[in-house]
Formats: sequence, structure tokens, C-alpha cells
Amino acid sequence: MTIDDLNRILVACAGEADSGPLTEQRVDTTFEDLGYDSLARMETASRIADEFGLSIPDDQVMELRTPRDVLDLVNSLVRA
Repeated sequence: MTIDDLNRILVACAGEADSGPLTEQRVDTTFEDLGYDSLARMETASRIADEFGLSIPDDQVMELRTPRDVLDLVNSLVRA
């Protein structure tokens, strides 16, 4: 999964971040600071699971604090 993939899915699920599109410079910014709440994270995780054929437990989703956390998790699951 790339930053562009994640940005596309975030926008589809919850709209564009308050501060604009996700970039490499902002990948470590918390979802809260980007303007995304827990519901947005859950919807995003569900879409990612569907698109990439993954199973991501809800408790694991709630531990994801930044876009980098999501990218790291998804890419580790895809490689597994």
C-alpha cells in the first residue's frame, strides 16, 4: 500500500483531511490532527480490508494513530 492508496481511501471514506491531501511530510501526523475521528479510521480500515483482502481486527484499528501506522500494518499483512 502506498501513501496515494491510503489518501484515496481516506478521502473516499471520510473526505479530504482538514489540512489537505496526505503527503510523505504528514504521514506521521496523528489522525486527530488531520481531522479524522475514530469512525473515519474504522471505515477506512474496512475499505482497506476489502480492497486488499485482509482481516484487520477492530482493536488493532483503534491502536492506529497515524497514517504511517496504517501503511506499516497493511504492508506487513500483505507480505505475510
